[in-house]
Amino acid sequence: MDVRDWGTFLLPYEQTVEELKVKFKTMRSELKKREEYTPIEFVTGRVKRLSSILEKAKRLNVKMEDLETGIEDIAGIRIMCQFVEDIRRVAEYIRARKDLEVLYEKDYITNYKESGYRSFHMIIRYPVQTALGQKIVLAEIQIRTLAMNFWATIEHSLNYKYRESLPDEMRVRLKTAAEAASILDSEMSSIREEILEAQKTFEENSNTTTQLLKAIHQLYFYHLVNEAIESQERFNAIWQAQDMDAMRELLDHVRALLSNAKKGSEPDGL
Repeated sequence: MDVRDWGTFLLPYEQTVEELKVKFKTMRSELKKREEYTPIEFVTGRVKRLSSILEKAKRLNVKMEDLETGIEDIAGIRIMCQFVEDIRRVAEYIRARKDLEVLYEKDYITNYKESGYRSFHMIIRYPVQTALGQKIVLAEIQIRTLAMNFWATIEHSLNYKYRESLPDEMRVRLKTAAEAASILDSEMSSIREEILEAQKTFEENSNTTTQLLKAIHQLYFYHLVNEAIESQERFNAIWQAQDMDAMRELLDHVRALLSNAKKGSEPDGL
């Protein structure tokens, strides 16, 4: 009977998941700022439940003393993408990283499982700095589209309910659903440019609106009360009409007022 302290055993895996989540979320933010588009939609992570670890060890005939090398997904990261094409790009970014080592990959997109499961898996070695020194931890990174993730989440829940013995009718329906999800991904890829352009336009319009409202508020700071009230009234009318060209013109006008006000408030040179 294994009498180890399981809480202590899982600590490096918990730290690994938290660190990798931060790193991939930071990658997402950086790509967003650099390229205005990021292939990473969002990132999640989890440490496998102890009961799931023991069940998998039993299924794979992994001895308790070999859990750290025999079970590769105790620490798990999921990276969700909008498009199938983004998955390959994210994998390239991960391969290029110097803070982890990719041991091998499993392409369940090109070679999807009989059940219909699709995803791209990367098994990595990750050096985590614990209170007792460095420890090398195995972790699994799964990269999926949103549609793939939706299907996999449902399938996982059903497998858990039926203890890996899904009724035949359920298997058929799940496989049909997986094919539908794959068709959805293909359709989204076919109109990728239109989707990205729409998202970019939304982002630009949202930023313009935010900048304008902040600029109007700044007018009060320079005691330009009448100008602020007038600009707010113009904004309200433009917002109702959803005229973004007029919104940008108003933003330029308010910025000009602020620029003149700032020059007027500067002390005269000596």
